[in-house]
Amino acid sequence: MSFPVGPLWLIGCGNMGGAMLRRWIAAGLDPATVTVVTRSGNGAPEGVRSLTVLPDEEAPATLMLALKPQQIDAAQALLAPMKGAPKLLLSILAGVDHAALTERFAADMIVRAMPNLPVAIGKGVTSLYTLGASVAAIAATEAFAAPLGHYEWIADEAHFDAVTALAGCGPGFVFRFADALAKAGAALGLPADQSARLAIATLEGSAIMAADADVSPAVLADRVASPGGSTREGMNVLDRDDALVGLLTATLAASERRNAEMAAAAR
Repeated sequence: MSFPVGPLWLIGCGNMGGAMLRRWIAAGLDPATVTVVTRSGNGAPEGVRSLTVLPDEEAPATLMLALKPQQIDAAQALLAPMKGAPKLLLSILAGVDHAALTERFAADMIVRAMPNLPVAIGKGVTSLYTLGASVAAIAATEAFAAPLGHYEWIADEAHFDAVTALAGCGPGFVFRFADALAKAGAALGLPADQSARLAIATLEGSAIMAADADVSPAVLADRVASPGGSTREGMNVLDRDDALVGLLTATLAASERRNAEMAAAAR
């Protein structure tokens, strides 16, 4: 899948925006077609035009807002002098809903996109939402999403905060689980560095197996846990009173609430 024709401007280029841009360039996007606008003028990949003010040019084909949600008003002020409107506006502002974006920015199509950090290696998850999109606009959006890994369109924006909590915030929770697994191994007497390596390798192999399997992770777990065996004994701890499900539900709910709070602040 080739990238849409025309310039791409990024307003902001932090950890997530920078990871996406570097992945796009690695997948064949010409850096000469990209302009990054940041307060510092630093952080853009080699070959990308980096500015501290909006260029005095016609609006690009694609514009991406890659800022923190608290900076939405600053982005609106920055883009106010722009000549014309982009064909596609991608926003990765967490919690900022489609209505708030439409009120502030002009574009032929506005898409909310919520990537997670593994987009940097082309193994991320990007959730997408829009209203009234043309076939061509959807194709343009998917051309940007495909090199980043798995992507899905969300039919109901009311679910976007939950999707963000699950997939957008999820890598942080998985990293925390990996760290906890490693610390648990160390608590049993393993050298800490060895326990960390074993935990990460175990997670990697298990994730690949789950992604390739034709059954659910629950079924895979039961296949590993032979009756009366050591895996079953450990899983009994996780399963008791749905302890793990309860913990993760509370975790996602906290992230979902925070997304809703940020959306309210942006209105």
